[in-house]
Amino acid sequence: MATTTYGVVSQRTAAWAASVMLDHARPVIVLGKFGQSKPLPRNTANAVKFRRPVPFSAATTPLTEGTTPTAQAMSYVDVTATMAQYGAVTEITDVVQDLAEDPVLKDASMLSGEQAGETIEAITYGIVKAGTAVTYANGSARNAVNTVITLAKQRLVIRTLKAQKARPINSILGPSQNISSVGIESGYIAVAHTDCEQDIRDLAGFVPVVKYGTRKPCCDEEIGSVENVRYVLSADLGSFADAGGAKGLMYSTTGTSADVYPVIYLGREAFGVVPLKGKGAIKPMVLNPDTPSKSDPLGQMGYVSWKCYFTAVILNQNWMNRLEVAVLAL
Repeated sequence: MATTTYGVVSQRTAAWAASVMLDHARPVIVLGKFGQSKPLPRNTANAVKFRRPVPFSAATTPLTEGTTPTAQAMSYVDVTATMAQYGAVTEITDVVQDLAEDPVLKDASMLSGEQAGETIEAITYGIVKAGTAVTYANGSARNAVNTVITLAKQRLVIRTLKAQKARPINSILGPSQNISSVGIESGYIAVAHTDCEQDIRDLAGFVPVVKYGTRKPCCDEEIGSVENVRYVLSADLGSFADAGGAKGLMYSTTGTSADVYPVIYLGREAFGVVPLKGKGAIKPMVLNPDTPSKSDPLGQMGYVSWKCYFTAVILNQNWMNRLEVAVLAL
C-alpha cells in the first residue's frame, strides 16, 4: 500500500523520488562498480552467500589402458555476507506539494540519493581496503611509507596478482537501474583517491583517457592507464592520515608524517557487493508536512527519508592487492 511504503504522497511522486535518489547515488559509487554483484532477494534471511567452484588440479598421471580413472568430485567455496540496514531522515518544514517539480522534494531527494551513494561507497571501501594482500611503496610497514607510486611497484603488484591467477576485469556494473553489467576492455583496475592523480600521471607510459582513441574508458572516473592497469579515482577513497614515515616532500595532514594512500588493484570477482540499484534496493519515504497527526497536530513537519540493505565482502584475498603510497605535496 502507498501509505505503508511511501507516506502520504502519490505512488507516482514517490517513484519519481526514488528515481532521483538512484540517479544521484550512482555517480558517487565508484568502487562498487567493480565487485561481483548479488542482489538481496526479498522476503529472505539477511545473509547472502557467494559461491565459487574450486578449480581442479592438473591431471599429470598417465591413463592406464582399459582402466577408467577414479572420478573426481566437485567442491565449492562459500563466502557468506550478512546484510545490514542503513538510512537517514531529512526534516522539511516547507509545504511539499504532490508534484515532482516541488524544489524542496527535489532537493531533499537529490541530497538523500547522494548520501545513500556515499554511505554504500564508504562501507565498501572500509571492507576492501582491509584486505590482507598489501605492498608498500617503500619499507615493510605502513609507518615507513613516504614514497610515491612507481612503475616498478605497479609491476610487482600485477605480477603477484597473476601468480595467484587473478583474472583481468572485463565487465562492470551497468548504469541502469536493472541489475546488469556492461562489457569493458579487459584489464586490471586500480582505484585510489584523487590526491594520487598527479603521481599516477607522472608514471612512465601513462596514457590519459583523452588519447585512448577508439578505446573507451570503463567509467567517467577513469583518468588513464599504464600498461594493463586502468586507474579510477574518487575523492571518497580517503587516506590514512599521518600514518607513514617522515613526510619530506610528501603531503601530510599535520606536517610531521606522510599521509598514506591505498591504491587498490583489483582482479575479477575479488570482492562482492549488493548493488544500490534495482527494485527494492533503495526505499524512499516522503511525509507531507501538512499532514496532522497525534504527535504533530498542526501538520507542521514533514520528512524525506531513505533506507536500504547493503553489505560488501572480500571473496578472494589473493585477487586484490593494496599498494600503500604517499603523494607529493603540490
